Amino acid sequence: MNPIILKFLKYCIVGFSGMSIDFSTTWILKEKVKTNRYLANSVGFSAAAIFNYLLNKAWTFHSDNKNVTLEFATFMGIAIIGLLINNFIVFLLNEKLNLNFYFSKLIAICIVTIWNFLMNNYFTFALN
Repeated sequence: MNPIILKFLKYCIVGFSGMSIDFSTTWILKEKVKTNRYLANSVGFSAAAIFNYLLNKAWTFHSDNKNVTLEFATFMGIAIIGLLINNFIVFLLNEKLNLNFYFSKLIAICIVTIWNFLMNNYFTFALN
């Protein structure tokens, strides 16, 4: 199998695990704590991003980069840009097109997954 495809499949498996963290955190904050939907979305996305970094570093990209601070900062910078894209897509689909909030979030996650993978593969973990 092509190595980039294998990495992407692993990245998606990690992402699916992270998505469960993202959705459950978002749901708890939005539905139970009654937090603003975009704040809940941001916290859920951030919790998943940290989890995803740790798992992707070890399993997907097999990173042994000694400069963990720079690697994590790069990963999180890409994730923050992804978060902005995510929130923008959720806003457009939910607020402007009146699609269900969680369906909008799912579409946003699919789009941002591609962005995050490409940026992390070619920047964050490029030396591995």
